[in-house]
Amino acid sequence: MISPTHQGDGAPGIRLLFAARVVRMFGYGFLAVVLVLYLAALGLSEARIGLLLTLTLVGDTAISLWMTTQADRIGRRRMLTLGALLVLGAGLVFVASDHFLVLLLAATIGVISPSGYEVGPFLAIEQAALTQLVADERRTRVFAWYNLAGSLATAVGSLAGGGLAQLGQRWGMTPLASYRAVLVGYALVGLALALLFQWLGPAVEVRPASSAHPVSTSRLGLHRSSGVVLRLAGLFSLDAFAGGFILQSFLAYWFHVRFGADEAMLGVIFFGANLLAGLSALSASAIAARIGLIRTMVFTHLPSNVLLMAVPLMPNLTLAILVLLARFSISQMDVPTRQSYTMAIVSPEERSAAAGITGTARTVGASLSPMFAGLLLGSASLMSGLFLVGGGLKIVYDLLLLNAFHHVRPPEEQATRRV
Repeated sequence: MISPTHQGDGAPGIRLLFAARVVRMFGYGFLAVVLVLYLAALGLSEARIGLLLTLTLVGDTAISLWMTTQADRIGRRRMLTLGALLVLGAGLVFVASDHFLVLLLAATIGVISPSGYEVGPFLAIEQAALTQLVADERRTRVFAWYNLAGSLATAVGSLAGGGLAQLGQRWGMTPLASYRAVLVGYALVGLALALLFQWLGPAVEVRPASSAHPVSTSRLGLHRSSGVVLRLAGLFSLDAFAGGFILQSFLAYWFHVRFGADEAMLGVIFFGANLLAGLSALSASAIAARIGLIRTMVFTHLPSNVLLMAVPLMPNLTLAILVLLARFSISQMDVPTRQSYTMAIVSPEERSAAAGITGTARTVGASLSPMFAGLLLGSASLMSGLFLVGGGLKIVYDLLLLNAFHHVRPPEEQATRRV
């Protein structure tokens, strides 16, 4: 087992990484609200918009995988700065051009978040850097706050993006011009990120002495941990595949069809659900300190999935909402623990690659299931199968994870057991 390399007082670096997370997620939420509206205002057809957004995710996945698997060798600060410049470049091109092929190229190479969720190489590299800056016993708690900060920043960014566009139109701007103003703000987010990453110190980088195996000769930035990381990637892709059946848009549609919930009610439901999900992550570190990371991941995820499968069994809207909210109140405890566990059990010089590979596996898994979910949505009698298939597959993932990794403990749990 490899002990994380804690390099002195990492407080300045931690603050900078948190600031970068907040700025970036604000920018993603800021853009996501108006991106499709902007493309439609440019005159792009729905088919072209769909193609552009698809290639945005495909290109981002490929480029991010390369950047994260090379970051520990080439330099984490360099790769983070490069990612920031890709945000800046994509924003500037979208502001300056209305030609479809130019936008397509910028979306594929640059970093654009159509959904408001994390994209690009940032999450994986920042997780590796944070792990290096904090002590073992603080890692999961730091990750919990890191995730919560991002969630809140995305929510605020969404409100700001929509508000800025609406305010611009009240001041006499055309819709297209108001959306373009939001894109200018997104480009400035890339510039701000580049500046923040320049202030990071060398403590976030892998120290040469910690690398017993040269990363440059390893496959995908991995060496001794390759087997563990690939097993985790396979399991995480199953979890993400299951999650693709219960996307928020699918759940909203189900509530609308099944119970007639209107848009305002749906907004309230999922505001509360997302708020509870974000807050639930904060409890993860305290639970993990008592029962361990793997048990926290599994033992909080299992009841969450049982509650998910119970939602379509409820006879009325009120009970269905209550069960869904109960599910979300414990649904995200596995996120910081999963991230913390992955960082803890690999070598310091493999952390960016490990986070990048497992993150890519989740992206691929999540991208495959909506096509199957669409088949269920197309039938009123099968629509509730979204909950049963998604929850059932997640339970399978939980049991497989516990069986495969219950004996692989992170350093802080080894130390506790020795005491």
